[in-house]
Amino acid sequence: MAERKTHARTDPKTGSGANRTDPRTDAADPRADGRDDVFISKKMSYALRHHPEKYGLKLDEFGFVDLKQFLRAMNRVHHFDPPLDEATIRGIMRRASKQRFAIKGYKIGALYGHSFAGQVRRVAAAPPAVLYHGTAHRFVDSILREGLLPEGRQYAHLSTDIPMAQEVGRRHDPHPVILRIDAARAAADGVTFYEGGPRVWLVDALPPRYISVMDQTM
Repeated sequence: MAERKTHARTDPKTGSGANRTDPRTDAADPRADGRDDVFISKKMSYALRHHPEKYGLKLDEFGFVDLKQFLRAMNRVHHFDPPLDEATIRGIMRRASKQRFAIKGYKIGALYGHSFAGQVRRVAAAPPAVLYHGTAHRFVDSILREGLLPEGRQYAHLSTDIPMAQEVGRRHDPHPVILRIDAARAAADGVTFYEGGPRVWLVDALPPRYISVMDQTM
């Protein structure tokens, strides 16, 4: 049986309790190449989540790669000016509204969102009693009928709080539907959950009996 770990609680309505930095108080210096945090973060995601092979990178079983090798590959492919370095990467991670990447020892990796072939190894963990999933209206019927599926990623993604679920759902619908996930019951029934980040949880797939539509008039 996989070892399970505990987690910090987060207010589901406000998202408070997560490690968040106000980017207005920690602005990045302008770069000669004009590329901002968003541009660099997207390229990092592409390399670490989706197509590491296009950068000549081979991730380990947990989705991490040598940081120096990663920096060399990023600079070779994108010709950053000044060259991307560890301090720049750490600054982008610190200023981000949510934690997408982690540096552990001498390696860097994406915490969630992987779509490349295979599956990143994860450690099972006990989830919060309730989780959330934001989605477009057009997807609700199929989710309630078939459950939550990875849909092109390695895992289905869940949120610890409603604001996070709304942020995710707005990628597909300006007024997303928020689904309530009975994670405690699902875990008790044997569904395995994995912690993806401070406000993100992952699951291989989730049957529809644990999913309900929230009353959004509240």
